[in-house]
Amino acid sequence: MTAVGDRGGGWPETSFAELIGTVEFRVGQRAHITVDSGVCRSCTTKACVTACPANLFAPTADGGILFSYEQCFECGTCYQVCNNEGAITWTYPDGGHGVVFRNG
Repeated sequence: MTAVGDRGGGWPETSFAELIGTVEFRVGQRAHITVDSGVCRSCTTKACVTACPANLFAPTADGGILFSYEQCFECGTCYQVCNNEGAITWTYPDGGHGVVFRNG
């Protein structure tokens, strides 16, 4: 039986923490994702909070959403699971910014 992380080709098991340690986040001045907290207040699921793999969405006391884009993986999951039109605006980061994979 093959161990988790050993894909039969001699690849060592690597933890998520080790993998994310090989990623550089070049934070731009402009947020590539914006959240309209006013629209979010009417959302009953707040799916972005649980779906974001980087845990960058947090519900606020007034029913809105607080988002921190600086460590975003740029996966687009938040945009895909959001069921309120206009709540999340997603664009690519400006050139030279965003996630940079260093090892692979």
